[in-house]
Amino acid sequence: MIVFAFYLFAITACLGGVMVVLSRNPVHSVLWLILTFFCAAGLFVLQGAEFVAMLLIIVYVGAVAVLFLFVVMMLDIDFAKFRGELARFLPLGLVVALVLLTVLGMAFSGWEPAAGAADLRAAPIAQNSYNTASIGLVLYDRYFLPFQLAGLVLLVAMIGAILLTMRHRRDIKRQNVMKQMLTDPAKQLELRDVKPGQGLS
Repeated sequence: MIVFAFYLFAITACLGGVMVVLSRNPVHSVLWLILTFFCAAGLFVLQGAEFVAMLLIIVYVGAVAVLFLFVVMMLDIDFAKFRGELARFLPLGLVVALVLLTVLGMAFSGWEPAAGAADLRAAPIAQNSYNTASIGLVLYDRYFLPFQLAGLVLLVAMIGAILLTMRHRRDIKRQNVMKQMLTDPAKQLELRDVKPGQGLS
């Protein structure tokens, strides 16, 4: 059953990756990408990495892929124009793909398994320990400083992206919080005794 599940997830993931590239509709490409993520999560579960599988589903499927889907569906993009631009660069893309396939073929043709590699394929499983607890101990004990520095780098990158994409337009009214807080109510409000049948002048 495990072997059948492995081949099922692997073949479906490869098929989904190919359909991501070949689909003409961007929405269908994102849906194929979500299917590929689910199959990759299934492969992680078969390897005993259930925590990584849940992260893949929560982060990539629940956030990244859904964000792609909303962006593609909400933006008014002329995909016919994009396909015309892609057709111009098709020869260059084929050359790059041929080079990558040649490099992969050279790498796999000269690859030989090292002595004892078969014994190292299976990750050692500690007794009376869970995968999530082990990852937490490693991240927050041995690699605590690099983990925090990585989070700081991501925070700086997010702030930089916001600052680079922020544009100040003069024709848009913006809220001035300090001006509102320092406003004197006595100078802003005026009470008038309006007589019946009369309007304000």
